[in-house]
Amino acid sequence: MQATERVFEHQDWITLLFLACLVLLVLAKMLFPQRFEEFTSLLNSGKFIAFKGKENKAFHAFNILLLSLQAIAVSLFLYIVFRYFKDFEISPTILFIRIFTAYTCLVLIKAGIEKIIGNIFEMDEKIDYYLFQKFSYRNFISIFLLFASLFLIYAFHPTTIILGIIGGSAIFANAFALVIIYRKNQSVISANWFYFILYLCALEIAPYIILYKLITI
Repeated sequence: MQATERVFEHQDWITLLFLACLVLLVLAKMLFPQRFEEFTSLLNSGKFIAFKGKENKAFHAFNILLLSLQAIAVSLFLYIVFRYFKDFEISPTILFIRIFTAYTCLVLIKAGIEKIIGNIFEMDEKIDYYLFQKFSYRNFISIFLLFASLFLIYAFHPTTIILGIIGGSAIFANAFALVIIYRKNQSVISANWFYFILYLCALEIAPYIILYKLITI
């Protein structure tokens, strides 16, 4: 029987990332227990969006903790996808750092531009509420991606079908959340259709194409 060589890749840094995400969740629960409880029931209750959104604090400390988790979780899943479909000459840690930096900058720049637009058109409260809704749904989706990545790293070997199902589910959930948000803001959108279409193209579609280019080039 011929022996086969097994190559083990050190993944201690990935374990530290999962630990960091766990710490962020624990901090969110300990510091803001009521918010955390309402956030976890986001799928079957609109209480969190309805009541906490009225505070107009898109960058509340609770949201910042979960945004940090989102950046790690989404970047880690993208790292798994890119490592599976494409061979990179750079080290795995550098690839992750590149993805994490690009995604974090994308989220912050988009939010900054949206805040500026809201200030220019004197729609600060509406933009803050919109950002709060978008952050909340995407933070919730990122927790799903975090646990999916955990299984892909330590339990199951990634396959095209598994990655497609997980990635497709996340994209569908994000699109569904945007539909819910846009329906709640239908009165504002219907009065500004042209600007809404420009917004979709400039800030909801183009940035992700740029993100892909930043990672792969």
